[in-house]
Amino acid sequence: MKKTLEEKMDAVLDDPVSHPAHYCDGGIETLDFIVAKKLDFFLGQVCKYISRAGKKDPAKELEDLKKAQFYLNRKIELMEETQHES
Repeated sequence: MKKTLEEKMDAVLDDPVSHPAHYCDGGIETLDFIVAKKLDFFLGQVCKYISRAGKKDPAKELEDLKKAQFYLNRKIELMEETQHES
């Protein structure tokens, strides 16, 4: 069976290593957004877990959101520690 161009592109974009489908929806890959916004590790993790919530594994949507919350809380804690040291 001959594949359409769209089917071929979907196969390329769904590479589980370089372009996992759960990070590529919405017209921009999550990693590209993180890099473009120059986000640090913690905020990058927040974006990663929010953008994939329920997409990588629908049964783990709440877990993904809690992971995003964990990284956001840790970022806030670090910022508060830095402010108190000043």
